[in-house]
Amino acid sequence: MRKRAEGIVDAVVKALTRDPAPVTATPAAETVSGPDDLDAFQEFVMTQGWGDGLPVLPATRPRVARILGRRRADEVVATLAPRQGIATLETIAANAALAGAGPEHLPVIVAALRALAEPRFNLFAIQTTPHPCTPLVIVNGPIARRLGISGGPNALGNGSRSNAVIGRAVRLVLQNVGGAKPGSTDRATQGHPGKFSYCVAENEEASPWEPLSAERGFGRDESTVTVCGSEGPHNVNDHGSSSPEALLRALVGTAATTGSNNIYLGGEPLVILGPEHAQTIAAAGWSKSDFKRAFWEGARVPLDVTEEHLADLPAGALVVDADLALLRPFGQQRVEARDGLAHGVDPALGAVAARVGRAPWPERTDRAPSESVHLSNRKYGFEPLTCAQTPALPGGGGMSRMMRLSCLSRSSSTF
Repeated sequence: MRKRAEGIVDAVVKALTRDPAPVTATPAAETVSGPDDLDAFQEFVMTQGWGDGLPVLPATRPRVARILGRRRADEVVATLAPRQGIATLETIAANAALAGAGPEHLPVIVAALRALAEPRFNLFAIQTTPHPCTPLVIVNGPIARRLGISGGPNALGNGSRSNAVIGRAVRLVLQNVGGAKPGSTDRATQGHPGKFSYCVAENEEASPWEPLSAERGFGRDESTVTVCGSEGPHNVNDHGSSSPEALLRALVGTAATTGSNNIYLGGEPLVILGPEHAQTIAAAGWSKSDFKRAFWEGARVPLDVTEEHLADLPAGALVVDADLALLRPFGQQRVEARDGLAHGVDPALGAVAARVGRAPWPERTDRAPSESVHLSNRKYGFEPLTCAQTPALPGGGGMSRMMRLSCLSRSSSTF
């Protein structure tokens, strides 16, 4: 009996730990007949589980063919978690048609999906977590201007067709191909409105710094797409500060809240600076890297941790020193007690053996061009377009926005 049980255990472990078998055949797209009446069609789509609650356009053969153009319909673009659904150009075009997108939007949608499918993005976690997060699509370069993707007033809100249909199409593909069904595999406790559509362009013209795409190793004349798993934006209101230091106090004070995922579970904040704020910071001689370093060092939460508190903390809990401390989870970190203080080693930050509250600036958040992974997408017949993952972008007025990232997203691909 013991030998039999060991054999079963070995078989289960092998099945769970081996790489999935490669796709040997592309599943054919299914054709379904729906009602001709547009109002009845909305109910039909929701009954089938294909919609997001907003009205959709029928993905008829002519509309899908128009979006595809001369590209091969069965070309595989990505395998999407958690369902491990095979996203072909045809299935992507069908969901783009439902979202109201046109053929001009398809390259951006495909680029975003390829970046999302990179293992380092951790799409499975983003698709199934109870946390309210969803991929944010950030577009840089000539294609953003040509398609009119907004990076100006109300860029994260309504008013731009391209922002709306690109973000919505990506979400519908993640739902209908990737299998993230709300209330089922998508376990978001509350969600947020960005799960309808979440797409923005960087306002490169108003930025005093290099654009995000150039910072990540791409040329200024390259069209790029960056994706990151993000919560809804949180406003940072400051109409009076005239120095970087004063602005920074408002920004880090908003970021350093104990209930946020970045503090409680780890992650990277995404900061979208309004042009006025960005200009104020840059006019004082600060580079974008200077701002990020100061932000990291300033986003600390005061917490008085006594020896009794440390003794009660479960494995993997937060451990900080009694000074003004940057709260970080330890997870896989090694925690030691020396001289009455908590010390740790975080592999993700390099060999850091110091008081947690004085953790150094993590250079890993400055993406080096050599880290980029280039995946050629020219075979799809698109113009050169790059997709990447994770980031400060200039974004409206005397305000800035801050979002929480729920995973460490790292990858890039080129069309």
